[in-house]
Amino acid sequence: MSTSNDPTPDRLSSGGASRRPGGRSDPPLSGEGKKRGLILLCAGGTGGHLFPAEALAHALEKRGVVVDLATDVRAAHFKFPARDVHLIPSATVRGRDPLSLARTALALTRGTLKAWSLIGRIRPAVVVGFGGYPTVPPLLAATMRGVPTVLHEQNSVMGRANRLLAARVTAIATGFRTLKNVAPALQAKITFTGNPVRPQVVAAAAVPYPALDVAGTLHLLVFGGSQGAHVMAEIVPAAVARMSADVRARLRVTQQARAEDIDAVRAAYAKLGVAADCAPFFADLPARMAAAHLIVSRSGASTVAELAAIGRPGILVPLPHSLDQDQFHNAGALEAAGGAIRLEQRDFTPERLCSEIVALDGEPEQLARMAAAAKAAGTLDAAERLADVVMKVAGK
Repeated sequence: MSTSNDPTPDRLSSGGASRRPGGRSDPPLSGEGKKRGLILLCAGGTGGHLFPAEALAHALEKRGVVVDLATDVRAAHFKFPARDVHLIPSATVRGRDPLSLARTALALTRGTLKAWSLIGRIRPAVVVGFGGYPTVPPLLAATMRGVPTVLHEQNSVMGRANRLLAARVTAIATGFRTLKNVAPALQAKITFTGNPVRPQVVAAAAVPYPALDVAGTLHLLVFGGSQGAHVMAEIVPAAVARMSADVRARLRVTQQARAEDIDAVRAAYAKLGVAADCAPFFADLPARMAAAHLIVSRSGASTVAELAAIGRPGILVPLPHSLDQDQFHNAGALEAAGGAIRLEQRDFTPERLCSEIVALDGEPEQLARMAAAAKAAGTLDAAERLADVVMKVAGK
Protein backbone atom coordinates (compact mmCIF):
# COMPACT_ATOMS: atom_id res chain seq x y z
CA MET A 1 0.00 0.00 0.00
CA SER A 2 1.07 3.55 -0.54
CA THR A 3 2.29 5.46 2.49
CA SER A 4 1.25 8.81 1.06
CA ASN A 5 -0.65 11.27 3.24
CA ASP A 6 -2.35 12.79 0.21
CA PRO A 7 -5.78 13.95 1.46
CA THR A 8 -7.45 12.42 -1.62
CA PRO A 9 -6.13 8.85 -1.61
CA ASP A 10 -6.73 6.41 -4.43
CA ARG A 11 -9.90 4.38 -3.94
CA LEU A 12 -8.14 1.07 -4.57
CA SER A 13 -4.88 0.06 -2.98
CA SER A 14 -1.78 -0.70 -5.01
CA GLY A 15 -1.03 -3.87 -3.08
CA GLY A 16 2.34 -2.88 -1.57
CA ALA A 17 3.24 -3.11 2.11
CA SER A 18 2.83 -0.14 4.46
CA ARG A 19 5.10 0.66 7.36
CA ARG A 20 3.61 0.52 10.86
CA PRO A 21 4.89 2.34 13.95
CA GLY A 22 7.97 0.62 15.33
CA GLY A 23 9.13 -0.45 11.88
CA ARG A 24 6.73 -3.38 11.45
CA SER A 25 5.36 -3.91 7.95
CA ASP A 26 1.73 -4.71 7.20
CA PRO A 27 1.25 -7.72 4.91
CA PRO A 28 0.54 -6.65 1.33
CA LEU A 29 -2.82 -7.23 -0.30
CA SER A 30 -2.88 -10.22 -2.59
CA GLY A 31 -5.05 -11.93 -5.19
CA GLU A 32 -8.59 -10.59 -5.49
CA GLY A 33 -7.88 -8.24 -2.58
CA LYS A 34 -5.68 -6.17 -4.92
CA LYS A 35 -8.65 -5.66 -7.22
CA ARG A 36 -11.20 -5.02 -4.49
CA GLY A 37 -9.08 -2.86 -2.19
CA LEU A 38 -8.97 -2.50 1.56
CA ILE A 39 -12.08 -1.67 3.59
CA LEU A 40 -11.81 -0.19 7.08
CA LEU A 41 -14.55 -1.19 9.53
CA CYS A 42 -15.08 0.97 12.64
CA ALA A 43 -16.92 -0.33 15.69
CA GLY A 44 -17.02 0.40 19.40
CA GLY A 45 -15.69 -2.29 21.70
CA THR A 46 -18.98 -3.91 22.71
CA GLY A 47 -20.72 -6.92 21.22
CA GLY A 48 -23.62 -4.81 20.00
CA HIS A 49 -21.28 -2.99 17.59
CA LEU A 50 -18.62 -5.66 17.01
CA PHE A 51 -20.95 -8.55 16.14
CA PRO A 52 -22.52 -6.91 13.05
CA ALA A 53 -19.09 -5.65 12.01
CA GLU A 54 -17.77 -9.20 12.36
CA ALA A 55 -20.61 -10.52 10.18
CA LEU A 56 -19.84 -7.93 7.48
CA ALA A 57 -16.14 -8.81 7.65
CA HIS A 58 -16.96 -12.45 6.88
CA ALA A 59 -19.24 -11.41 3.98
CA LEU A 60 -16.55 -9.17 2.51
CA GLU A 61 -13.88 -11.83 3.00
CA LYS A 62 -15.95 -14.20 0.83
CA ARG A 63 -15.79 -11.55 -1.88
CA GLY A 64 -12.01 -11.39 -1.68
CA VAL A 65 -11.91 -8.08 0.18
CA VAL A 66 -9.24 -7.30 2.77
CA VAL A 67 -10.63 -5.81 6.00
CA ASP A 68 -9.06 -3.78 8.82
CA LEU A 69 -10.80 -2.83 12.06
CA ALA A 70 -10.61 0.48 13.93
CA THR A 71 -11.92 0.24 17.49
CA ASP A 72 -11.19 1.21 21.09
CA VAL A 73 -9.22 -0.46 23.87
CA ARG A 74 -12.21 -2.52 25.05
CA ALA A 75 -11.92 -4.67 21.92
CA ALA A 76 -8.15 -5.10 22.04
CA HIS A 77 -8.51 -8.84 22.77
CA PHE A 78 -11.61 -9.51 20.67
CA LYS A 79 -10.91 -12.16 18.04
CA PHE A 80 -11.94 -10.26 14.93
CA PRO A 81 -11.54 -11.50 11.33
CA ALA A 82 -9.37 -8.62 10.15
CA ARG A 83 -5.93 -8.22 8.63
CA ASP A 84 -5.09 -5.71 11.37
CA VAL A 85 -6.78 -4.00 14.32
CA HIS A 86 -6.10 -0.32 15.00
CA LEU A 87 -6.91 1.22 18.39
CA ILE A 88 -8.20 4.79 18.05
CA PRO A 89 -8.62 7.12 21.06
CA SER A 90 -12.20 8.11 21.73
CA ALA A 91 -14.62 9.10 24.48
CA THR A 92 -18.34 9.10 25.19
CA VAL A 93 -20.18 12.21 26.35
CA ARG A 94 -20.78 11.42 30.03
CA GLY A 95 -21.44 14.86 31.44
CA ARG A 96 -22.57 18.29 30.29
CA ASP A 97 -20.31 20.30 32.58
CA PRO A 98 -17.52 22.26 30.83
CA LEU A 99 -14.71 20.03 32.14
CA SER A 100 -16.36 16.78 30.98
CA LEU A 101 -17.16 18.24 27.57
CA ALA A 102 -13.60 19.52 27.20
CA ARG A 103 -12.15 16.10 28.03
CA THR A 104 -14.46 14.41 25.53
CA ALA A 105 -13.61 16.94 22.83
CA LEU A 106 -9.89 16.48 23.46
CA ALA A 107 -10.12 12.69 23.23
CA LEU A 108 -12.16 12.87 20.01
CA THR A 109 -9.69 15.36 18.53
CA ARG A 110 -6.76 13.08 19.36
CA GLY A 111 -8.64 10.17 17.85
CA THR A 112 -9.46 12.09 14.68
CA LEU A 113 -5.82 13.08 14.18
CA LYS A 114 -4.70 9.47 14.65
CA ALA A 115 -7.44 8.24 12.30
CA TRP A 116 -6.40 10.88 9.71
CA SER A 117 -2.88 9.48 9.76
CA LEU A 118 -4.11 5.87 9.65
CA ILE A 119 -6.39 6.46 6.67
CA GLY A 120 -3.64 8.24 4.79
CA ARG A 121 -1.35 5.27 5.40
CA ILE A 122 -3.63 2.29 4.68
CA ARG A 123 -5.70 4.11 1.97
CA PRO A 124 -9.04 2.29 2.33
CA ALA A 125 -11.49 2.17 -0.55
CA VAL A 126 -14.35 2.84 1.90
CA VAL A 127 -14.77 3.29 5.66
CA VAL A 128 -17.76 1.66 7.38
CA GLY A 129 -18.97 2.72 10.84
CA PHE A 130 -21.22 0.76 13.20
CA GLY A 131 -22.12 3.44 15.71
CA GLY A 132 -20.95 4.53 19.13
CA TYR A 133 -18.53 7.36 19.82
CA PRO A 134 -15.43 5.23 18.97
CA THR A 135 -16.57 5.37 15.34
CA VAL A 136 -16.67 9.17 15.25
CA PRO A 137 -12.92 9.86 14.79
CA PRO A 138 -12.31 7.43 11.86
CA LEU A 139 -15.57 8.32 10.09
CA LEU A 140 -14.92 12.03 10.55
CA ALA A 141 -11.35 11.70 9.32
CA ALA A 142 -12.52 9.71 6.30
CA THR A 143 -15.05 12.36 5.29
CA MET A 144 -12.39 15.05 5.70
CA ARG A 145 -10.08 13.09 3.39
CA GLY A 146 -12.80 12.51 0.82
CA VAL A 147 -12.89 8.73 1.35
CA PRO A 148 -16.36 7.20 0.73
CA THR A 149 -18.17 6.24 3.93
CA VAL A 150 -21.05 4.02 5.01
CA LEU A 151 -22.84 4.31 8.33
CA HIS A 152 -24.79 1.34 9.71
CA GLU A 153 -27.43 2.09 12.34
CA GLN A 154 -28.37 -1.05 14.23
CA ASN A 155 -31.20 0.43 16.31
CA SER A 156 -34.65 1.59 15.28
CA VAL A 157 -33.78 5.09 16.48
CA MET A 158 -30.58 6.77 15.32
CA GLY A 159 -28.07 7.29 18.12
CA ARG A 160 -26.27 10.50 18.99
CA ALA A 161 -22.92 9.52 17.48
CA ASN A 162 -24.50 8.49 14.19
CA ARG A 163 -26.58 11.67 14.10
CA LEU A 164 -23.34 13.64 14.29
CA LEU A 165 -22.05 11.85 11.20
CA ALA A 166 -25.19 11.23 9.15
CA ALA A 167 -25.05 14.40 7.07
CA ARG A 168 -21.38 13.82 6.15
CA VAL A 169 -21.38 10.13 5.13
CA THR A 170 -21.95 8.78 1.64
CA ALA A 171 -24.62 6.19 2.54
CA ILE A 172 -26.63 5.00 5.54
CA ALA A 173 -27.73 1.39 6.07
CA THR A 174 -30.35 0.48 8.66
CA GLY A 175 -31.09 -2.54 10.81
CA PHE A 176 -34.82 -1.75 11.04
CA ARG A 177 -37.21 -0.85 8.24
CA THR A 178 -38.34 2.25 10.11
CA LEU A 179 -35.68 4.58 11.50
CA LYS A 180 -36.60 7.38 13.90
CA ASN A 181 -34.71 10.64 14.52
CA VAL A 182 -33.69 11.04 10.87
CA ALA A 183 -33.96 14.35 9.04
CA PRO A 184 -36.02 14.16 5.82
CA ALA A 185 -33.01 15.40 3.82
CA LEU A 186 -31.14 12.18 4.69
CA GLN A 187 -33.79 9.77 3.40
CA ALA A 188 -32.19 9.51 -0.03
CA LYS A 189 -29.04 8.08 1.57
CA ILE A 190 -30.85 5.30 3.46
CA THR A 191 -30.98 1.62 2.47
CA PHE A 192 -32.58 -1.04 4.66
CA THR A 193 -30.25 -4.02 5.01
CA GLY A 194 -31.19 -5.49 8.38
CA ASN A 195 -28.69 -6.17 11.14
CA PRO A 196 -25.88 -8.53 10.12
CA VAL A 197 -25.67 -11.59 12.36
CA ARG A 198 -22.69 -13.80 13.15
CA PRO A 199 -22.13 -17.14 11.38
CA GLN A 200 -23.07 -18.93 14.63
CA VAL A 201 -26.47 -17.23 14.47
CA VAL A 202 -26.98 -18.23 10.84
CA ALA A 203 -26.23 -21.84 11.83
CA ALA A 204 -28.64 -21.64 14.77
CA ALA A 205 -31.34 -20.25 12.50
CA ALA A 206 -31.45 -23.60 10.69
CA VAL A 207 -32.69 -25.30 13.88
CA PRO A 208 -36.52 -25.64 13.92
CA TYR A 209 -38.46 -24.33 16.89
CA PRO A 210 -38.41 -27.17 19.47
CA ALA A 211 -41.69 -29.03 19.87
CA LEU A 212 -43.56 -28.28 23.09
CA ASP A 213 -46.74 -29.53 24.70
CA VAL A 214 -48.40 -28.70 28.00
CA ALA A 215 -46.77 -31.70 29.68
CA GLY A 216 -43.32 -31.25 28.17
CA THR A 217 -40.18 -29.49 29.41
CA LEU A 218 -40.17 -25.72 28.98
CA HIS A 219 -36.67 -24.43 28.19
CA LEU A 220 -36.26 -20.84 29.41
CA LEU A 221 -33.17 -18.80 28.47
CA VAL A 222 -32.36 -15.61 30.38
CA PHE A 223 -29.66 -13.07 29.61
CA GLY A 224 -29.19 -9.33 29.87
CA GLY A 225 -26.48 -8.27 27.50
CA SER A 226 -22.82 -9.14 27.21
CA GLN A 227 -22.30 -8.93 31.00
CA GLY A 228 -25.74 -10.04 32.17
CA ALA A 229 -28.16 -7.70 33.92
CA HIS A 230 -28.51 -7.49 37.69
CA VAL A 231 -32.24 -7.00 37.31
CA MET A 232 -32.56 -10.43 35.71
CA ALA A 233 -30.86 -12.02 38.73
CA GLU A 234 -33.31 -10.24 41.03
CA ILE A 235 -36.55 -10.82 39.13
CA VAL A 236 -36.39 -14.14 37.26
CA PRO A 237 -35.68 -16.53 40.20
CA ALA A 238 -38.32 -14.68 42.25
CA ALA A 239 -40.81 -15.12 39.40
CA VAL A 240 -40.05 -18.84 39.20
CA ALA A 241 -40.62 -19.12 42.97
CA ARG A 242 -44.20 -17.91 42.41
CA MET A 243 -44.99 -20.66 39.90
CA SER A 244 -46.92 -23.76 40.88
CA ALA A 245 -44.90 -26.87 41.73
CA ASP A 246 -45.98 -28.68 38.55
CA VAL A 247 -44.79 -25.81 36.31
CA ARG A 248 -41.47 -25.60 38.15
CA ALA A 249 -41.01 -29.35 37.77
CA ARG A 250 -41.13 -29.00 33.97
CA LEU A 251 -38.94 -25.90 33.82
CA ARG A 252 -35.30 -25.90 32.66
CA VAL A 253 -33.53 -22.56 33.05
CA THR A 254 -30.36 -21.34 31.38
CA GLN A 255 -29.38 -17.98 32.85
CA GLN A 256 -26.51 -15.62 32.27
CA ALA A 257 -25.69 -13.76 35.47
CA ARG A 258 -22.97 -11.40 36.56
CA ALA A 259 -20.17 -12.94 38.61
CA GLU A 260 -21.31 -11.12 41.74
CA ASP A 261 -24.86 -12.48 41.31
CA ILE A 262 -24.21 -16.02 40.17
CA ASP A 263 -24.00 -17.77 43.55
CA ALA A 264 -27.29 -16.26 44.68
CA VAL A 265 -29.01 -17.19 41.42
CA ARG A 266 -27.78 -20.79 41.59
CA ALA A 267 -28.81 -21.08 45.23
CA ALA A 268 -32.30 -19.73 44.48
CA TYR A 269 -32.94 -22.33 41.77
CA ALA A 270 -31.44 -25.13 43.87
CA LYS A 271 -33.78 -24.24 46.75
CA LEU A 272 -36.74 -24.38 44.36
CA GLY A 273 -35.62 -27.71 42.89
CA VAL A 274 -35.42 -26.20 39.39
CA ALA A 275 -32.83 -27.52 36.95
CA ALA A 276 -30.65 -24.54 36.04
CA ASP A 277 -27.44 -23.88 34.13
CA CYS A 278 -26.03 -20.53 35.22
CA ALA A 279 -22.83 -18.84 34.07
CA PRO A 280 -21.42 -15.32 33.62
CA PHE A 281 -20.96 -15.92 29.90
CA PHE A 282 -22.07 -18.46 27.29
CA ALA A 283 -19.75 -18.70 24.29
CA ASP A 284 -22.41 -20.76 22.48
CA LEU A 285 -25.31 -18.39 23.14
CA PRO A 286 -26.81 -18.64 19.61
CA ALA A 287 -27.08 -22.44 19.98
CA ARG A 288 -28.70 -21.99 23.40
CA MET A 289 -31.15 -19.52 21.88
CA ALA A 290 -32.08 -22.10 19.26
CA ALA A 291 -32.72 -24.71 21.99
CA ALA A 292 -35.00 -22.39 23.99
CA HIS A 293 -38.79 -22.21 23.92
CA LEU A 294 -38.83 -18.72 25.44
CA ILE A 295 -36.19 -16.05 26.03
CA VAL A 296 -36.14 -13.27 28.61
CA SER A 297 -33.60 -10.57 27.79
CA ARG A 298 -32.77 -6.95 27.19
CA SER A 299 -33.53 -5.60 23.72
CA GLY A 300 -30.28 -4.33 22.26
CA ALA A 301 -30.19 -4.24 18.48
CA SER A 302 -28.03 -7.37 18.16
CA THR A 303 -30.22 -9.32 20.59
CA VAL A 304 -33.39 -8.43 18.69
CA ALA A 305 -31.73 -9.23 15.36
CA GLU A 306 -30.58 -12.63 16.63
CA LEU A 307 -33.98 -13.46 18.15
CA ALA A 308 -35.59 -12.67 14.81
CA ALA A 309 -33.01 -14.48 12.71
CA ILE A 310 -33.25 -17.65 14.81
CA GLY A 311 -36.99 -17.24 15.31
CA ARG A 312 -37.58 -17.47 19.06
CA PRO A 313 -40.24 -15.70 21.15
CA GLY A 314 -39.04 -13.24 23.74
CA ILE A 315 -40.09 -11.27 26.77
CA LEU A 316 -38.01 -8.15 26.24
CA VAL A 317 -37.10 -5.69 28.99
CA PRO A 318 -35.58 -2.53 27.49
CA LEU A 319 -32.74 -0.85 29.32
CA PRO A 320 -34.43 2.14 31.00
CA HIS A 321 -33.33 5.77 31.12
CA SER A 322 -31.31 5.72 27.89
CA LEU A 323 -31.38 9.09 26.16
CA ASP A 324 -32.62 7.77 22.81
CA GLN A 325 -34.78 4.95 24.22
CA ASP A 326 -33.33 2.73 21.50
CA GLN A 327 -34.00 -0.57 23.29
CA PHE A 328 -37.62 0.46 23.94
CA HIS A 329 -38.17 1.03 20.21
CA ASN A 330 -36.25 -2.13 19.23
CA ALA A 331 -38.48 -4.25 21.47
CA GLY A 332 -41.54 -2.45 20.15
CA ALA A 333 -40.67 -3.37 16.58
CA LEU A 334 -40.50 -7.09 17.40
CA GLU A 335 -43.63 -6.86 19.54
CA ALA A 336 -45.49 -5.21 16.65
CA ALA A 337 -44.42 -8.09 14.42
CA GLY A 338 -45.94 -10.54 16.92
CA GLY A 339 -42.66 -12.11 18.02
CA ALA A 340 -42.21 -10.65 21.51
CA ILE A 341 -43.78 -9.14 24.60
CA ARG A 342 -42.26 -5.83 25.70
CA LEU A 343 -42.16 -5.16 29.44
CA GLU A 344 -40.80 -1.87 30.66
CA GLN A 345 -38.56 -2.30 33.68
CA ARG A 346 -41.09 -0.63 35.97
CA ASP A 347 -43.51 -3.43 35.03
CA PHE A 348 -40.87 -6.16 35.20
CA THR A 349 -41.89 -7.58 38.55
CA PRO A 350 -41.77 -11.20 39.76
CA GLU A 351 -45.57 -11.30 39.72
CA ARG A 352 -45.89 -9.96 36.17
CA LEU A 353 -43.12 -12.15 34.77
CA CYS A 354 -44.56 -15.24 36.46
CA SER A 355 -47.95 -14.47 34.94
CA GLU A 356 -46.56 -14.02 31.43
CA ILE A 357 -44.45 -17.20 31.51
CA VAL A 358 -47.22 -19.36 32.98
CA ALA A 359 -49.73 -18.06 30.42
CA LEU A 360 -47.39 -18.86 27.50
CA ASP A 361 -46.50 -22.24 29.00
CA GLY A 362 -50.19 -23.11 28.92
CA GLU A 363 -50.47 -22.16 25.24
CA PRO A 364 -47.72 -23.92 23.27
CA GLU A 365 -49.45 -22.89 20.04
CA GLN A 366 -49.06 -19.23 20.97
CA LEU A 367 -45.35 -19.71 21.61
CA ALA A 368 -45.01 -21.39 18.21
CA ARG A 369 -46.89 -18.52 16.53
CA MET A 370 -44.61 -15.98 18.21
CA ALA A 371 -41.56 -17.95 17.07
CA ALA A 372 -42.83 -17.93 13.48
CA ALA A 373 -43.61 -14.20 13.66
CA ALA A 374 -40.13 -13.44 15.00
CA LYS A 375 -38.58 -15.53 12.23
CA ALA A 376 -40.60 -13.67 9.59
CA ALA A 377 -39.20 -10.38 10.91
CA GLY A 378 -35.58 -11.56 10.64
CA THR A 379 -33.10 -10.82 7.88
CA LEU A 380 -30.63 -13.67 7.59
CA ASP A 381 -28.88 -12.19 4.56
CA ALA A 382 -28.32 -8.77 6.17
CA ALA A 383 -24.53 -9.11 6.01
CA GLU A 384 -24.68 -9.76 2.26
CA ARG A 385 -27.08 -6.86 1.77
CA LEU A 386 -24.77 -4.55 3.68
CA ALA A 387 -21.78 -5.86 1.72
CA ASP A 388 -23.66 -4.93 -1.48
CA VAL A 389 -24.10 -1.37 -0.23
CA VAL A 390 -20.44 -1.12 0.78
CA MET A 391 -19.19 -2.41 -2.56
CA LYS A 392 -21.53 -0.06 -4.44
CA VAL A 393 -20.14 2.89 -2.47
CA ALA A 394 -16.59 1.69 -3.04
CA GLY A 395 -17.39 1.56 -6.77
CA LYS A 396 -18.29 5.26 -6.69
